Amino acid sequence: MKPQDIAFISVLIILFLFKKPRIFLIAGLLCFVFSIPLFATWVFFTAERLTWYGAGFILTYLLIQ
Repeated sequence: MKPQDIAFISVLIILFLFKKPRIFLIAGLLCFVFSIPLFATWVFFTAERLTWYGAGFILTYLLIQ
């Protein structure tokens, strides 16, 4: 398990404590926004992880909604 995976799981748990689905959507969109410059600078591993995390946040938003 990579450090960014642990950070993702901890952020996911923290967001579950707030119990506001819109925060999951915002977090997912921010992950996509932060991955764009990483793809442009060819940092593919981290950018790919951010897109997976963004999809996870948005999927969680859809499941809660």
